[in-house]
Amino acid sequence: MSDIIHLLPDSVANQIAAGEVIQRPASVIKELVENAVDAGATSIQIILKDAGRTLIQVIDDGKGMSPTDARLAFERHSTSKIRSADDLFSLRTMGFRGEALASIAAISQVELRTRRVDDEVGSCIRMSASQCEGQEAISTPVGSNFAVKNIFFNVPARRKFLKSNQVELSNILNEFERMALINTQISFILVHNDSELYNLPATNLRQRIVALFGKSLNQQLLSLGTETSLVKISGYVGRPEAARKRG
Repeated sequence: MSDIIHLLPDSVANQIAAGEVIQRPASVIKELVENAVDAGATSIQIILKDAGRTLIQVIDDGKGMSPTDARLAFERHSTSKIRSADDLFSLRTMGFRGEALASIAAISQVELRTRRVDDEVGSCIRMSASQCEGQEAISTPVGSNFAVKNIFFNVPARRKFLKSNQVELSNILNEFERMALINTQISFILVHNDSELYNLPATNLRQRIVALFGKSLNQQLLSLGTETSLVKISGYVGRPEAARKRG
């Protein structure tokens, strides 16, 4: 009998691995926004077309990347977060495995524009299905501007299982709410099909909650706080009458 075990081609392995990290448009937004937060951004803008199917653009004013780092960032297991196994015990960032950008590039067409504050010009790199289609020097603001187009364009089976635009947008809004709530020091703008859904300035937690869920909730919030030798908890909880049904 002939041997039956063989190695998958890199292109197939990348698409399979990407499916573990990127399940829907909301996953792309989560990964890109978390990278922006880790880069020290004070302002993050998210622009969507067709609930992320056609376009997901995340613009931040973080520290940006050098041309070399911009290209290397799309390789699997390339990361600035750790250098050795010991670093795993002192992580202070959202992610560390270096799989997010590689996974996004494996199942979409990506254009990255980025510049560091000390660089006179920035870099523009274009990726499609894990392949680099070009890189050039350009004039661009400090920070990073990711444009992710046609998600799952090369994996029709995965694209077919995306839900309706309404459902995918709902998933995006749920993810956006979670990220906006825990990063009150960052201003957020969310635009869908040229319509601005949220414009949240940097503020405190109570004001961010009200901005996301409505002014009527302000009077229903109860502050809580406790501190022990092991943990410190602070935040807000809503009164029972403020609860809302969800489908």
